[in-house]
Amino acid sequence: MAMASQDAIKQLAALMGQLDEPLKSTFQNVHQGYPNETLVRFLKAREWNVSKAHKMMVDSLNWRIQNGIDNILSKPIIPADLYRAIRDSQLLGLSGYSKEGLPVFAIGVGLSTFDKASVHYYVQSHIQINEYRDRVVLPAATKKYGRHIGTCLKVLDMTGLKLSALSYIKLLTIISTVDDLNYPEKTGTYYIVNAPYIFSACWKVVKPLLQERTRRKVRVLQGCGRDELLKVMDYASLPHFCRREGSGSSRYSPGADDCFSLDHPFHQQLYSYIKQQALQQEFVAPIKQGSFHVDVPEPELEGTKIVNTIESELHKIDDRNGLSHSMNDLKIDSA
Repeated sequence: MAMASQDAIKQLAALMGQLDEPLKSTFQNVHQGYPNETLVRFLKAREWNVSKAHKMMVDSLNWRIQNGIDNILSKPIIPADLYRAIRDSQLLGLSGYSKEGLPVFAIGVGLSTFDKASVHYYVQSHIQINEYRDRVVLPAATKKYGRHIGTCLKVLDMTGLKLSALSYIKLLTIISTVDDLNYPEKTGTYYIVNAPYIFSACWKVVKPLLQERTRRKVRVLQGCGRDELLKVMDYASLPHFCRREGSGSSRYSPGADDCFSLDHPFHQQLYSYIKQQALQQEFVAPIKQGSFHVDVPEPELEGTKIVNTIESELHKIDDRNGLSHSMNDLKIDSA
């Protein structure tokens, strides 16, 4: 690392050393024993500008305190049927680990419907998975591989992406804003697979708006991406939607290895972990039904611009195809 970077880390560390409680203790929950690596993530997110990175960190720590994020892992979404409905409509799971030991998160962008619960539940569940990743999954991987593992890989499945995605673009903006401002630089690479024409059309217009740093992390793979992904992970860690031989849109039969399902070991462990944490809190206050309300930060300018661009591009495609024409019928090879 260059001298300038080392200086920036030192300066930011000195500023963080001046924090008062309770900012100090919530910072410990964030860094999990690796403060410098955490400072580097925030510095990267602010192009190594120390005062901007410091502001970003303090804002994020305040957001954690005001919204009780340190306790979110003791707030189960109950009853279990409601949680199952959320898992079935917000497709996200841990499929395994890369050869380097990075957790591989699979996300069903195209087939998520976000229509089984209020926005608050989806935001709560997303943050719980972030916190579980940062406080349980990554520390366990660090221990197992004997070196610090602080990031993950994401495989985004675009199967089934339609114009109706417009209906939940606001929710996706909320979730990505929470991630950008409070969990920066947690993903090393985003692999896009099973991309239909509609994705390629949007990607063309969004790509130039992304910061170089973000753009370098996105890789759009051919078909289901199987061969490319096998270079970075073993077959057992491939998300179920990447396991097809060759490409083509034959529907996979997810079965037990469907990492989106509540029956998958990852979600079982996560849910029982949250219920355990809740039991430890029980003597303080009984568990209430109802979502855990989190204030959502305003999206940054870049995010707003991207959403507006995607919306206008989708409307253009819509106008060209007539409302009744589903984008899914278009078989155009993705670039």
